[in-house]
Amino acid sequence: MVYLGIDLHRKRSHLVALDEAGSILLSRRIVNERANFQRIFGELEPGPIQVAFEATYGWPWLAELLADAGVERHMAHPLATKAIAAGRVKNDAVDARTLAHLLRAQVLPEAWIAPREVRERRRLVRMRASLVRIQSRLTAQVHAVLADFGILPEASDVCGVGGRLFLAGIELPNVPRGRIDANLRLVDALEPEIERAEAEIRELFRGDERIARLDAIPGIGMTIAATVLAEVGDPARFGSADALCSFAGLTPTERSSDAHVWRGHISKQGSRWLRWVMVEAAQRVREDRLLRFYEGIAARRGKKIARVALARRLLTLCYYALRDEQGCRAYPVCRSTSRRSVEARSPSVMASSGRPRH
Repeated sequence: MVYLGIDLHRKRSHLVALDEAGSILLSRRIVNERANFQRIFGELEPGPIQVAFEATYGWPWLAELLADAGVERHMAHPLATKAIAAGRVKNDAVDARTLAHLLRAQVLPEAWIAPREVRERRRLVRMRASLVRIQSRLTAQVHAVLADFGILPEASDVCGVGGRLFLAGIELPNVPRGRIDANLRLVDALEPEIERAEAEIRELFRGDERIARLDAIPGIGMTIAATVLAEVGDPARFGSADALCSFAGLTPTERSSDAHVWRGHISKQGSRWLRWVMVEAAQRVREDRLLRFYEGIAARRGKKIARVALARRLLTLCYYALRDEQGCRAYPVCRSTSRRSVEARSPSVMASSGRPRH
């Protein structure tokens, strides 16, 4: 068996191959071209090869190349790998050799290699979320201009119908007025792209019964349900609801020694997109049981901590809805709601994480 560690970069990568005894068979820096990698595999054959690489920027093409070549592949978790193999000397050759050594010793902290279908779904929901975030930043700039003049907008959404009427009725100097108008034009330009992305999301997830299970949970709409499905991928890889919440970075950090236990803020390590949409969903919950849970924590710890706690509770409910075909027992699927009605939702009802349409 040959163990090959690859320190992957955007243009070039360093490869180190070890035999079963840990001796270096090959250490080489190559340009990231398919033919170069295939040439390396040819030199190391005919014996079996296992490859380790980190989950870094632009890794999917390498994973596809290894799959096409029939090479056993292992993707390492970067933070866990750094914790295990931190050292004074760090360069590409050392990193590649470390990956190969960890793989040979069977202590490589592995990350899930998402299939192409899951990656495509993630790209789509993340693109829509990115566009919504850009809109939010543009709206914040409008509020900043108004704040400079001590103006408090009467409408909750300055980019909505009422907000635009309010903006049109106030007097401002030419430069601030131009800044507001520019931001509004950009918000309007993004709106068709968001609607197009939402239509693609509805089409991509059409017929997926898990959408209805998630949709039954308060605060979860079509967009958030699709984001949960895309980010989670295969729910079977999570052994518990706590594991899924940890994946979203919604679990607290902990430092313990003997009888002393210190728990800090949430880790924020994992899928930031999943964490973001769950917090968005928590802000839209109107169901009595969940509101009582939120208000109880808010009275003791404050609204921000309560919102994060509610986001974790919602994600826990999502876990059970995905695990069981009957859905979450606390919020079962309404049988009177047909699949067609869920699929045919208009963009304005698609929940939950976008700005209200004007």
